[in-house]
Amino acid sequence: MKQTFTRRNFLKTTALGAAAASTLSVARSAHAADGGKIRVGLIGCGGRGRGAAKNALDACEDVELVAIGDAFAANAVGALEGFKQMYEDRVSVTDETTFSGLECYKDIIPLCDVVLLCETPGFRPISLRAAVEAGKHVFCEKPVAVDAPGIKSVLESAEIAKKNNTNLVSGLCWRYDYNVRDMMQRVLDGAIGDIVSSRLTYLTSRLWTRPRVDGDTEMAFQVRNWYNFAWLSGDFNVEQHVHTLDKALWAMGNEPPVCAYGLGARMQRVEQPAYGDIFDSMATVFEYPNGVTHYSYCRQQNGCWGQNEAIFAGTKGTATILGEAVIKDYAGNVIYKQEKKPSDMYLIEHQEMYNAIKSGNVINNGLYMARATMMGIMAREVCYSGARMTWDEAMELPAIRPTGYTFQSDPPTLPDEQGRYKVHIPGEGVAYHQVVRG
Repeated sequence: MKQTFTRRNFLKTTALGAAAASTLSVARSAHAADGGKIRVGLIGCGGRGRGAAKNALDACEDVELVAIGDAFAANAVGALEGFKQMYEDRVSVTDETTFSGLECYKDIIPLCDVVLLCETPGFRPISLRAAVEAGKHVFCEKPVAVDAPGIKSVLESAEIAKKNNTNLVSGLCWRYDYNVRDMMQRVLDGAIGDIVSSRLTYLTSRLWTRPRVDGDTEMAFQVRNWYNFAWLSGDFNVEQHVHTLDKALWAMGNEPPVCAYGLGARMQRVEQPAYGDIFDSMATVFEYPNGVTHYSYCRQQNGCWGQNEAIFAGTKGTATILGEAVIKDYAGNVIYKQEKKPSDMYLIEHQEMYNAIKSGNVINNGLYMARATMMGIMAREVCYSGARMTWDEAMELPAIRPTGYTFQSDPPTLPDEQGRYKVHIPGEGVAYHQVVRG
């Protein structure tokens, strides 16, 4: 039976083009001159990728989806069926512009004016560099990298986008939420005085795993099950908790901490090989030179209390950013209680990007999306190792990369004879680097 795609279930479903199509110039696509459409290509057809393409099509009537690709062909084909049913007159993707493989970005980028980067995070710095060097506007999902060399590459790509006057919009979507913008601006304007500390939480349940498929190479299995391998997802505090870490960075004027230390473990994720090599709980302390300290707590464990919040303490009072967004003084008096207004942050980030493209303005979120991601990477490394680490030391950590970018390549972490993956034990050395303890 043919599946019916609705807006509700849409997010739940699972060489040639470069020569054939001359892409619109940035100037023409920016203003949709002569009735021209803004051609969009999607890289990564998972839930977030399908959501991002839907947001793009809903955000701007001049958007036309022209190419899609995914590591696995079935994902791309399934996504295309949904797009055509929902937006049939604005989807010109064909079999010839539907791509698969770990390097499908090479086929998609030449065909479009805007690239949606929603592939597995471990591959994102590579496709981002290719997109900005080709002069494309980019929507880049979070996190933007999984290691320090990837962060350096992203920072360089952000500078290339600036020189090209092309837009680089981040998937750190809370920066685009009207209500969070209101609360954060009040914090930045001094409503709680000078910031002293914060409590940053992302306490939730375990997420998905995916089984090995008959015929999968080790590389294919890990890419299919990417969330559970640090070299692909960054570990869960990078992939998920980065949203909360970004609020701390935001409050500090996008300046990074000087050092961090922490602790972490893997207590519920005991199944092998389903949960790869990632932890399920981490707590990190970030220190700033002016004495400000941010306390970060993230957990993915079932049956536990949950919270997703950023609470800032200042010299005059406290600000709770999400949930019941409120500012109080230290006597408990409510200084400001927010009346929330409708705000679809996933849609807004695309609306603002296409408005910028059409008006000739430029948005470049490159600096903060790189630094927020690096805070997550730094937190992961201090929790894995048990070391105290400075920002500069973290930025010099080596890459965690596969031997190549095909399904026949070897991942950086491999199973032992029993099919088990090495899980870090703080104080007993780490798989990817050695750090000086002290």
